[in-house]
Amino acid sequence: MAITSLAVFCGSKDGINPIFSEHARTLGKLMAEYNVRLVYGGGSAGIMGIIADSVMQHGGKVTGFIPRLLLEWEVQHRGITELIICDDMHERKKRIYSISDAAIILPGGFGTLDELFEIVTWNQLTIHDKEIYILNSVGFYNHLIEHIEVMKQEQFLYEEALKRITVLDDPSELITYLK
Repeated sequence: MAITSLAVFCGSKDGINPIFSEHARTLGKLMAEYNVRLVYGGGSAGIMGIIADSVMQHGGKVTGFIPRLLLEWEVQHRGITELIICDDMHERKKRIYSISDAAIILPGGFGTLDELFEIVTWNQLTIHDKEIYILNSVGFYNHLIEHIEVMKQEQFLYEEALKRITVLDDPSELITYLK
């Protein structure tokens, strides 16, 4: 199945390694070039803002979902194709994933990990069968990937869920899956 819309879960901060921002910009450009709509959390800060800006700068389309709470903090992106206001964080995640063909996880914090584990759990429970990609920029997720392997070895995971996670080291590796 071709990917025409991609959920991107990532940090609302930049992180200290400039490669995180560079990879977000590159991914945004690739998404625009391959006509893949960015579906994300609607923020303007951090890696979230960088990828949205990149998609828009390269002529792509962006749909953001933001909870009312974050509107009060004025962190919404005002320069994207479409911004949809949600009641809460749970609705935001559900709506992002419901209109996406697949998801990719970029570097981020607790919220990003929450989103990753929720969509992997939904996958495991057969709520969906969408592909999940982890962009492991400069090894950011190495320890997490190792821990997932430990959970598998200790037989806490269902193998089917792990088969849906594809780890990428560079945004260009996603091109194979966009075609």
